[in-house]
Amino acid sequence: MASGWDARLAWRPGRFPLLLCLLLLLRSPAWAAHIKKAEATTTTSAGAEGQFDRYYHEEELGKALREAAAAGPPGLARLFSIGRSVEGRPLWVLRLTAGLGPQLPDGDAAGPAAAGPLVPGRPQVKLVGNMHGDETVSRQVLVYLARELASGYLRGDPRLVRLLNTTDVYVLPSLNPDGFERSREGDCGTSGRDNSRGRDLNRSFPDQFSTGEPPSLDEVPEVRALIDWIRRNKFVLSGNLHGGSVVASYPFDDSPEHQATGIYSKTSDDEVFKYLAKAYASNHPIMKTGEPHCPGDEDETFKDGITNGAHWYDVEGGMQDYNYVWANCFEITLELSCCKYPPASQLRQEWENNRESLITLIEKVHIGIKGFVKDSVTGSGLENATISVAGINHNITTGRFGDFHRLLVPGTYNLTALSAGYMPLTVHNIIVKEGPGTEVDFSLRPAVTSVIPDTTEVLATASTVVLPNIPSGTSSSHQPIQPKDFHHHHFPDMEIFLRRFANDYPNITRLYSLGKSVESRELYVMEISDNPGVHEPGEPEFKYIGNMHGNEVVGRELLLNLIEYLCKNFGTDPEVTDLVRSTRIHLMPSMNPDGYEKSQEGDSISLIGRNNSNNFDLNRNFPDQFVQITDPTQPETIAVMSWMKAYPFVLSANLHGGSLVVNYPFDDDKQGLAIYSKSPDDAVFQQLALSYSKNSQHDQSPIPSSPHHGTYLMGKRIKENSQMFQGRPCKNMYPNEYFPHGITNGANWYNVPGGMQDWNYLQTNCFEVTIELGCVKYPFEKDLPKFWEQNRRSLIQFMKQVHQGVKGFVLDATDGRGILNATISVAEINHPVTTYKTGDYWRLLVPGTYKITASARGYNPVTKNVTVKSEGAIQVNFTLVRSSTDANNESKKGKGDSTSTDDTSDPTTKEFEALIKDLSAENGLEGIMLSSSSNLALYRYHSYKDLSEFLRGLVMNYPLITNLTTLGQSAEYRQIWSLEISNKPNMSEPEEPKIRFVAGIHGNAPVGTELLLALAEFLCLNYKKNPAVTQLIDRTRIVIVPSLNPDGRERAQEKDCTSKIGQTNAHGKDLDTDFTNNASQPETKSIIENLIQKQDFSLSVALDGGSVLVTYPYDKPVQTVENKETLKHLASLYANNHPSMHMGQPSCPNKSDENIPGGVMRGAEWHSHLGSMKDYSVTYGHCPEITVYTSCCLFPSAAQLPSLWAENKKSLLSMLVEVHKGVHGFVKDKTGKPVSKAVIVLNEGIKVHTKEGGYFHVLLAPGVHNINAIAEGYQQQHSQVFVHHDAASPVVIVFDTDNRIFGLPRELVVTISGATMSALILTACIIWCICSIKSNRHKDGFHRLRQHHDEYEDEIRLMSTSSKKSLLSHEFQDETDTEEETLYSSKH
Repeated sequence: MASGWDARLAWRPGRFPLLLCLLLLLRSPAWAAHIKKAEATTTTSAGAEGQFDRYYHEEELGKALREAAAAGPPGLARLFSIGRSVEGRPLWVLRLTAGLGPQLPDGDAAGPAAAGPLVPGRPQVKLVGNMHGDETVSRQVLVYLARELASGYLRGDPRLVRLLNTTDVYVLPSLNPDGFERSREGDCGTSGRDNSRGRDLNRSFPDQFSTGEPPSLDEVPEVRALIDWIRRNKFVLSGNLHGGSVVASYPFDDSPEHQATGIYSKTSDDEVFKYLAKAYASNHPIMKTGEPHCPGDEDETFKDGITNGAHWYDVEGGMQDYNYVWANCFEITLELSCCKYPPASQLRQEWENNRESLITLIEKVHIGIKGFVKDSVTGSGLENATISVAGINHNITTGRFGDFHRLLVPGTYNLTALSAGYMPLTVHNIIVKEGPGTEVDFSLRPAVTSVIPDTTEVLATASTVVLPNIPSGTSSSHQPIQPKDFHHHHFPDMEIFLRRFANDYPNITRLYSLGKSVESRELYVMEISDNPGVHEPGEPEFKYIGNMHGNEVVGRELLLNLIEYLCKNFGTDPEVTDLVRSTRIHLMPSMNPDGYEKSQEGDSISLIGRNNSNNFDLNRNFPDQFVQITDPTQPETIAVMSWMKAYPFVLSANLHGGSLVVNYPFDDDKQGLAIYSKSPDDAVFQQLALSYSKNSQHDQSPIPSSPHHGTYLMGKRIKENSQMFQGRPCKNMYPNEYFPHGITNGANWYNVPGGMQDWNYLQTNCFEVTIELGCVKYPFEKDLPKFWEQNRRSLIQFMKQVHQGVKGFVLDATDGRGILNATISVAEINHPVTTYKTGDYWRLLVPGTYKITASARGYNPVTKNVTVKSEGAIQVNFTLVRSSTDANNESKKGKGDSTSTDDTSDPTTKEFEALIKDLSAENGLEGIMLSSSSNLALYRYHSYKDLSEFLRGLVMNYPLITNLTTLGQSAEYRQIWSLEISNKPNMSEPEEPKIRFVAGIHGNAPVGTELLLALAEFLCLNYKKNPAVTQLIDRTRIVIVPSLNPDGRERAQEKDCTSKIGQTNAHGKDLDTDFTNNASQPETKSIIENLIQKQDFSLSVALDGGSVLVTYPYDKPVQTVENKETLKHLASLYANNHPSMHMGQPSCPNKSDENIPGGVMRGAEWHSHLGSMKDYSVTYGHCPEITVYTSCCLFPSAAQLPSLWAENKKSLLSMLVEVHKGVHGFVKDKTGKPVSKAVIVLNEGIKVHTKEGGYFHVLLAPGVHNINAIAEGYQQQHSQVFVHHDAASPVVIVFDTDNRIFGLPRELVVTISGATMSALILTACIIWCICSIKSNRHKDGFHRLRQHHDEYEDEIRLMSTSSKKSLLSHEFQDETDTEEETLYSSKH
């Protein structure tokens, strides 16, 4: 390594001729000043059968690595590049481990993805060379090592076979290929050391003891590539190979003092690092002597051939420290030769010197303790679980499969595994011996939500629950421990601080991230609670947010101080202990970590670092009630909004700087002027603001008769935060600014549209104020203790305000369960709040008497008069009666038994209903996995042939619960398989709900296909083993269509994240545009005819790719969406059970600013198109369908499948539970005969038909819904039904025969018909009589006429006959009409 500081200037030119001769004669290492250290990174390529007589330059290096790979058997090596140098040279890496499969074609080995999938439980080792371009021995030696490992494996060398069967080795010969090309053979100096931009790569990494900003990574693409590579993997051990001396150096490389030399900077794993360094040095013939005798440093010695880096000389920004501090990786730096670029003639000797040392170092990755951390419920590995060793202040985290390797020297250890959302587990007295590591596996139990306390009896009068308020300065001998860590924390330092406290106090802390900033820094939150990770019913949630403006840093440091204060005093200080036990506290030190890194210490008024990296002010970036915010919503803003929607926060403060005042809503007004803009809760906000500015620090002095100092509240004297309370904070900067009592209305101070505090108040239940902490935005480090002392009491007292006002539960009178989203409204205050999942609520109020009303959809509201006292929250519970009950009773009274609930007493039905309720509870789905088997082989994608064989295999192994059919064929005649899973497959069970899962409509997005295959296998594996899974299968008809577009799938390519190859079917048609009445493709026709038009499904879930969200109908642009509430509810259910989807930040490449509230969106709002499957399903199949987009990458690496399954498993199972909710109905007539094909109309829009046997089932969002039942020949029935969030609502509809004819009652129609018939008969009689009389008159005339005119006889006879015919014709017509009317009436 070269030196870098003047005392170690290397070569002395005057000695060159003599020493060069000695070097050539003795072939001993020569020369050089040495600077050491470098970091590990990047990519290596395949081996070369290179000779020892030359160095490999650019073109030869790639060839040599390919030849090295070829020296081994197929499937042993993968050559890839992790990036490129400044001048565009590839940073080659050669991966060597057994079972990799064939190497990709050369053209595909372009990036890290070509490395192939990781192997569970196999530790990763990397060796990085030529970090300094002129230190070249490592470049060659690593190529020789790759060739040795590959050829040795092929020839069956037992040691090397064992090594590569158990170890994942990565060889990166040259991290600085540009510098190498500038260096000169035989030059032992420093030419070519830096990269092409003059940057020393081993001074360019983030450093824990940094004294300034590291160079921009834009200047060091080699370092950027290496850091990215390290982050994508879980390297356990690393060697960084340099030149300039012969010694093994270990961390730390620098110290806080940055003294040039002589300070031993010890890590927490000092013994492990010395062990690793000795393992290398003791096998090197020169290094083990500790006397390298390098020219210029002949007297330099290293005991045992090793040294602590900083003790040798201080290197800030080195790679080995970065590996240890920011990754799981233990790295040492190996100086291989005195001369940095010795003649090629020495290469063989250098290889011989280092061969055994290199192999031995790789073998040491297996020392210590290894194992897996798994979910005790699901059996799946837990990625990023923390592994901590008692007594060693350095943790590691698990890999993708939950695997870990913790390097330790022989001894006895206590090991703890912890993961967010799980109970930590410690294994004691683990013995580590020399040699292979001890195996220890952890099975962590998910944290379980506490049960709601018995609140079925609502308090008749409000009771007071007072949070103990322990005064500061009481006579108690106990004094709380104060923070000691007073310095400015840059992001890496803050990250270490947070991880340290999360590790040291696992029983009361949980460190989590809301997402990433623009520059991909984590947005960390530290939760502090006696039950971290769980919302305890009845316990309020509080948050502090700091550093929203990057250059306003006091809040950031105060929150880190507060974390330290709360953690260290919990269990010993009564005030802290009571606060942590009664409150769930969330502390976000930095909302704008990118801006912070740009800010400057000492800044008072500038804007440098204020905005985020996209140059947007985050406190002008929230939706506003008065102003349309046109700036794009930033990733930090999106993350925080999603966070606020996900947690039931009650109270919050946003910590700023630049003045000294507490600012409360509203922050702006309609006119945009600086005027007082009062919120409905103005009195509450003033009280909250005063609680901070007055600092609420009590002493025990009695109230004097004439107080002349301080403010008195409730009989106790308050010590104010004097400067803030006086109201003239920054006299030098703003001499005319005055804030009475240190508080102000936001808009009255100045107008802020798009502010965070107003959004909190208007869009959530949370009351937030903004606290300006000081006139100087970025004070000098020496002033930080003063800020803590001024604000520590205020910070604690403000948190206590979360326990003021009214709290309680809103319960269902029927079953005593809490009602979600019930509304709590206070008379004359126009600001309601809503209940959380278990019906709990909190409503901040100032002392006084209030009329408070609890209401919920489908319930009768309840109002109570409540008196709020000055200290402690009043608990008031509400029990609501469903309003639908009376309506149903009236319906029964008026129409007989038209609508009723199915009061079945079947014990198995009751048991199943109880199961659905349990699974619907918070964390209920975790229980479904108890004792379940989940040993699924998710390591590769299934081709069409593999998929077919997999499905047949399931049917052969589980014939009693599976049935495989084909829905039709694709354009290229592949089968479209449909797998049914049920206890009676292929049998009609109309009383059971039916759900379908469909995937692969786009062949280039096959993740859904693999997830459905995993779901099918999971269900089959656990049938008759897991009671919950067994009952779900017994009572559900599950249909799985894993691949709708098998032709497209066959053309798609793995790791193609954006390619459209395979998206369409073989005819080039996007199938999701062909679901119309004129469908043209065989695939869509098969689905339409054999699935959708059957109209017997209750729910459909389609899986696709390209983002991380759920869409609901419609995909076509429509003005209104029928049943939108239910469709959105189903989509939200899936998203909320996904670990990240509900956050609404897919963070997909090129769409980093995409904001999808709740992870749910109507299809047309995301990607509008016609002819979609879900639109057709809803319109013609009467079945709600949602589309789930499972990953940003359309076709991610198979290595990601286990994590994708883990992410989606709970959501998929939630759909199996949800399909048993909604309304389950049965329709019959009064004789008990089922009525099939009846039309059930819900909410005057959604229609379903009863199945065979009179059954129907429809999913609906929780609440009250209207039902109309229509069937031919029966009276239409009207009723209401209340749908629960955790159970089905059974309904029995009993039809009466329809007594109406022409829409009129039968009795009236018969009466009218009878009267009409009588009238017709009477009319006929009268006509007949009249005709008869006329006929007789004619006869008299005939007699007389016959006497005189016999010729008239024929004519008269003809007239008489004609009259009779006319009369008979009239009578026939009337009778016929009447008869038809009667027949028609009788049909009804």
